Amino acid sequence: MKLGEDFWVVLEQIITEKKLDKNVVLEALRKALLSAFKKAYGTSKGARVEINFNKQEINIYVVKKIVEKVNDNISEISLEEAKSLKPDAKIGDEIEIEIEPQEFGRIAVQVAKQVIMQSLKEAERKILYEKYKAKEGELVNGTVVRVEKGNVYVRFPDIEAILPVKEQIPGEEYWIGRRLRAYLLEVRKTTKDPLVILSRSHPGFLKRLFELEVPEIREGTVEIVSIAREPGMRSKVAVYSHLPEVDPIGACVGYKGVRIQNIINELNGEKIDIVLWSKDPAEFVARSLSPAKPLSVEIREDEHKAIVIVPPDQFSLAIGKDGQNVRLAVKLTSWRIDVRTPEQYAKEKEEKEKVVEKSE
Repeated sequence: MKLGEDFWVVLEQIITEKKLDKNVVLEALRKALLSAFKKAYGTSKGARVEINFNKQEINIYVVKKIVEKVNDNISEISLEEAKSLKPDAKIGDEIEIEIEPQEFGRIAVQVAKQVIMQSLKEAERKILYEKYKAKEGELVNGTVVRVEKGNVYVRFPDIEAILPVKEQIPGEEYWIGRRLRAYLLEVRKTTKDPLVILSRSHPGFLKRLFELEVPEIREGTVEIVSIAREPGMRSKVAVYSHLPEVDPIGACVGYKGVRIQNIINELNGEKIDIVLWSKDPAEFVARSLSPAKPLSVEIREDEHKAIVIVPPDQFSLAIGKDGQNVRLAVKLTSWRIDVRTPEQYAKEKEEKEKVVEKSE
């Protein structure tokens, strides 16, 4: 059965250009022809398709039962016709014969072509999905092609991605033609092309930027232990060095602050505090409240809470504007943090002691 030389030329061109697996495509073609056969004859039971890509030939076979009188040309064959193909054929046997092109029908061939193109499109979508699924959690670069209802659409060489409003850095402007770097947050299957969701507000975006700018992080000498982020406003990053001779904060800041400034510029001016991680919870909590300098930290393991004592003149600094500094410190350390001045702490302690005395 011939589908025309132009069909095979187009098929080979698609396989090459789209970098498709030839075996996957030929399997799609085989299934498509069986589908077309079923549409033409009402059933595909007993039908088989063989494809020879090199010879540009398609052979369709069907199993027929040998009968005295043929009532169904699709599933039955007369003994006389069967003997012409197989001399020892007899009534009740089954024989596989090739369906000739004219029997298959022009309409069925057209249906096959349509289904084939659909199968090829599905194969291409699968490859796209697997390609971008493997890039989840990585940095990607594209070009803004349009902005609709606040959502930003970014073009890659072979697919269009979306940067939803909630994944954008607040206050950041996006315009058509802008080259955009983003964090590939998620890839979802749809009935059409895969849905590629980007983010510039995710903590992972900040982590990947540090990996990009700081070789010591990329190589594993310096480790990012945790990140707390309020996109467009402020972030805190806890770091640790596996080598005592390497200063993790200095590595992140870079010579004359070049490394950290590159990251700040990418984040549209977002402020970044780099905190030295410590396995000692009290020490880590104290550092997390930077730029405030606590006097002491009381760890209450049973409540998973830290009581932080700060000088009166640094109380507002420790809390931060609208509570931002202490809120980020809580996220960074995963400890509940209560900030107190020495006077407040002493007063609370005194009141607690009075309660204990009364109960006794």
